[in-house]
Formats: sequence, structure tokens, C-alpha cells
Amino acid sequence: MFDMMKMMGKVKEMQSKMKEAQDQLKDIIVEGESGGGLVKATANGNKELVGLEIDDSLVNGTDKQMMRDLIIAAVNKAVTEADQKSKEHIKKSTEGLMPNIPGMDLSGMM
Repeated sequence: MFDMMKMMGKVKEMQSKMKEAQDQLKDIIVEGESGGGLVKATANGNKELVGLEIDDSLVNGTDKQMMRDLIIAAVNKAVTEADQKSKEHIKKSTEGLMPNIPGMDLSGMM
């Protein structure tokens, strides 16, 4: 028989673990680079840009469009990596708390 109180306890535990894991996302730091390292973007697990390094050779150059493209590429790589690391962190932090119910995808809770 399905034990509703036990299930509710698991839900509360999962909510608590999920909140704790989400609070820790700011501590996950990843880097994306482009142009062979000419542009480096740093993002956190909340997918926020927290750092940007641009090589002096780009700043002194006249090709602004190339610099924009490299910045966009580096930022996109950092944010993509941050997204992946965040999902891995949340999954690891909440692993085993809820039964594996077919068709129930909790990945959208982030």
C-alpha cells in the first residue's frame, strides 16, 4: 500500500536538498574561451557571467566585429558549461531521494 506520509516526508527532504544544492550553484565556476585563449569568459553555476578577460592584442586591433564574435563565443561556452555542471550538481545532490517514476522528469525544477 502507498504510504502518503512517507512520500510527503521524502518530498520535503527533496525540497530541502534541492534548495541547498541551488544555493551552492554560485560556487561552481567554469570557463569558456575562444580565439585560442584570446577571450576567456568565467561563469558560475547560476549561469551568470562573473569574469571576462580580453587579450590586449584584440583591444588594440581594429576588427571590432571579430572581438564581439569571440566574446560571444566564449560567454556562450562558459554558460553552456555552467548549465551542464549545475544540472550534474543538482542531480547528484538529490540522488536517491525520490523513486524513479517513469515519465516523471524533475530536471525542469531548476
